[in-house]
Amino acid sequence: MDRVIRWLTEPVPKGRIAAFRTVVYLFVAADITFFTGWVRAHAGVPGDLYRPLFVARVLHLPVPTRVIVLSIFWILLAAALVAASGRAHRLLGWPIFLLYFEWMIIAMSYGKVDHDRFGLLVALAVLPTAGPARHGDRTLTERGGWALRMTQFGVIAAYFLASWAKLRFGGIGWLTGATLTRAVVRRGTWFADELVKIPNLMVVSQFGIMAFELLSPLVFFLPRKWRLRAIGGFYAFHVMVMATITISFLPHLAAMTSFLPLENVRPIARVRQLVAGGRTAQAAVPPGNR
Repeated sequence: MDRVIRWLTEPVPKGRIAAFRTVVYLFVAADITFFTGWVRAHAGVPGDLYRPLFVARVLHLPVPTRVIVLSIFWILLAAALVAASGRAHRLLGWPIFLLYFEWMIIAMSYGKVDHDRFGLLVALAVLPTAGPARHGDRTLTERGGWALRMTQFGVIAAYFLASWAKLRFGGIGWLTGATLTRAVVRRGTWFADELVKIPNLMVVSQFGIMAFELLSPLVFFLPRKWRLRAIGGFYAFHVMVMATITISFLPHLAAMTSFLPLENVRPIARVRQLVAGGRTAQAAVPPGNR
């Protein structure tokens, strides 16, 4: 049991938490503004078209109105931009999770439910518990490690449960039928149109996707170096999906950065170094040569 707890709370540098927090909250701001900006249009949709998700019915959430939708948008946008800087991680973190959760309920209560939001929602739920963190800080934190581990569980669960849903609702026909071919016909690119001409490639790809999703939990048992390579393969898979049937899974990709050593990515520090280097070089030039 102690080994399990140590694994669940494996310490990570606080700088990784700070960077992950920035990635997640900046994505939330971009998401509600651009990628799911269409949710704002629901402010003018008649209430009788609203078909709330099960969780919305359990919580007795109100029917979205213009005031509700626009208030959520502006408050969430402002809070996410401030939280991306690492300030007030608890004071802002909990409201951001609740507001974004409601934003997703509104988005998904008029049609299909996307499964690419699960990992991101888990990240928003646990980040307020990760504690204060500064970019570049190498101090280890168990609280932060737990938050990242829970997010990683959410990311991998999205893959595994997607395979379960395929088998549950599509059966063996999902594997042996024209699943990907239909997707290409509906929304495929020229690249996908060329691939679909290769005999049996789509069926082989369907078996490959199923195997990938069912075996995705094995990533937790890989050594660190191979785990990072596996995550690189996950990203490559999504690049291929985008290149063929134009499905991006951007929220999922943002949450999947929880596997990466983000503490090594410090763009602000790099810019400061470049600016300081330029000033030093300019100061070294004799006044007469300037």
